[in-house]
Amino acid sequence: MFKQIFLLIKPGIILGNLISVSCGFFLASKGSIDKKLFFYTILGSALIIASGCVLNNYIDQDIDRKMVRTHKRMLAKRSIYENYVIIYGCILGILSICILYIFTNILSLSFALIGYIIYVILYSIYFKRCSVYGTILGGVAGAIPPLIGYCAVINKVNIEAIILFMIFFVWQIPHFYAIAIFRITDYISASIPVLPVKKGISNTKNNILIYVLIFTITDLLLSIMGYTGYIYFIISIIMGIYWIYLNLLGYKHCISYWSKKMFNFSIIIIIVLSLIMSIDYQL
Repeated sequence: MFKQIFLLIKPGIILGNLISVSCGFFLASKGSIDKKLFFYTILGSALIIASGCVLNNYIDQDIDRKMVRTHKRMLAKRSIYENYVIIYGCILGILSICILYIFTNILSLSFALIGYIIYVILYSIYFKRCSVYGTILGGVAGAIPPLIGYCAVINKVNIEAIILFMIFFVWQIPHFYAIAIFRITDYISASIPVLPVKKGISNTKNNILIYVLIFTITDLLLSIMGYTGYIYFIISIIMGIYWIYLNLLGYKHCISYWSKKMFNFSIIIIIVLSLIMSIDYQL
C-alpha cells in the first residue's frame, strides 16, 4: 500500500524535473552556490511537482483504466478513496507554496504556480483530452522548472533565462511525440488526441525532425550569447547532430524500435546538457 501511495507522486517525473530545476539554479549561480537556498528550492519544487502529479492521477483515473501502461494504478483500480488523494495532493501543494514563499522569492513561487495551473487545470482537465495541441501546452509546463531554479538565485528574468526556457520547451516536443508513437495503442484506446493518433505517424516524424533541428540551434544560443563556454558548445553540436541522425533513421527503420530509441536518447541528451551547463563555469 505504501509503495502505491508513493507512486501517486510519480517519482520518475519528479526526479526528471528536479534535474532541470538544479540546472537552472547552477546556471544562475555560476559557481557561487547558496546551499541552504538550493535545498529549499529543490524541496519546494519537489513538493509542488508531487502535488501536481497526485492530482493528475485523480483527474486521469478514467483514462488510466483504458491504458495498458497505467491500468494498475491505485485510482484506476479504485483501491484508494478519491478524497484521500485530493487531500494528499492539496497538502503537498500548500507545503510547497509555504516553502517557496518563505525561502526563495515571489518570482520563483509565481513560476511554480503558473506551471502548476497549466499542468493540473489547463493540460490535465482539458487540452490532453480534447486537443492535439495538448503536447505543446504540456511542454510549456515542463519548461518552467528550470526557471524556478534560475530565478531563485537571481530573482529576475533575463535573456539567459528565456533561452533556458526555450531549450527545455523545444526539447519536450520530440520527447513526448516519441512516447506517443511508441505507446500509440494506449492513446488510441484512451481516445487521447495526440499527434500520431490525429495526424498519423509520418506527420509526427516530420514534426519531430523540425523540433530536433530547432532544439539543436536553440541549445547553441547559450554559448553564442556568452553564457556558457566552448565545451558546452562542442558537446551540444555533437549530441544535436546525433539526435538528428537518429531522427532520420526513423524514415526507414522499425517504428516501435526507433521511437523507443528516440525517447531514450532524448533523456540522455537533456541530462548530459543540463550537467554540462551546470558546471560549465569550471571548464
